[in-house]
Amino acid sequence: MSDPVTFTHRIEAFGYDLVTGILRLLPFAFVSWLGGVILRGIGPLTSKHKIARTNLKIAFPDANEAELKRLLSEQWDNTGRTFAEFALTDRIRAFEDQARVTVEGLDIFLANAPAIIATGHFANWEVMATVLTQSSSPVRVTYRKINNPLIDRRVREQREAYGTKFLVQKSTHRGGRELFEALHNGESIAIMNDQKFNTGLKIPFFGVDAMTAQGAVRLALKTERPILPMSVVRNKATFHVRFYPPLDWTQTGQRKADVAAGVEAVTRFIENRIRENPAQWFWVHRRWPKLIYRSDA
Repeated sequence: MSDPVTFTHRIEAFGYDLVTGILRLLPFAFVSWLGGVILRGIGPLTSKHKIARTNLKIAFPDANEAELKRLLSEQWDNTGRTFAEFALTDRIRAFEDQARVTVEGLDIFLANAPAIIATGHFANWEVMATVLTQSSSPVRVTYRKINNPLIDRRVREQREAYGTKFLVQKSTHRGGRELFEALHNGESIAIMNDQKFNTGLKIPFFGVDAMTAQGAVRLALKTERPILPMSVVRNKATFHVRFYPPLDWTQTGQRKADVAAGVEAVTRFIENRIRENPAQWFWVHRRWPKLIYRSDA
């Protein structure tokens, strides 16, 4: 049963179509630059700025005001570029000559498929999906459904345009079954494992407990398929995607302990990539408990 469509949904979808249509008339690099310029100006005026600042202070407690200001500006630039680039992501062909994407470690992915790709909201995370779905190995990508059903459909169609035809909705029983069946049938799956998950495990993230999804680790233990970490780094409007060797963590045979250890290992990977490029993570998400954001001045 489809979700009901309201008048507000239609207005929002009209605005989405208008902006997307304008951006598609322009070159990719210019759209990327423009998105960065706009959010560097608008972002600090929104309520999300305080969230980003709180997050950065947790992750980098020793950063002084000048460093925080620089990181906040740079993360708005990255976020603006990412949102603007989405309208043109179907123009990216990761494995063609003169592509704006370089790929490292593809052989690791192909040698370990089907695998569970674990990654996060780094740089432009849609670029990682283009690499996965344009490779020679089938992949299913998880996604979070957008509240506006009209925009949700448009986003799905845009993802299909660059090759992501097998989307699996996050946090549903049906989605979990689809992921298990995909691995059983020889398809890899890709999971973003860096956002708050209320029914997850309490795992330290930059030293502060954060609720973290355990689905990727549970699937790995159940199917005996490897977890392959993956990342992307931005250089203006070009990208470098990297596959890492299978994640290794100590397993004792005790299910609960092994799941927790695996989630901790994934979390450490996410942390390390953020430390390498601190402005290229999605800082405007409330990753930690709500009380932290209420109490922060």
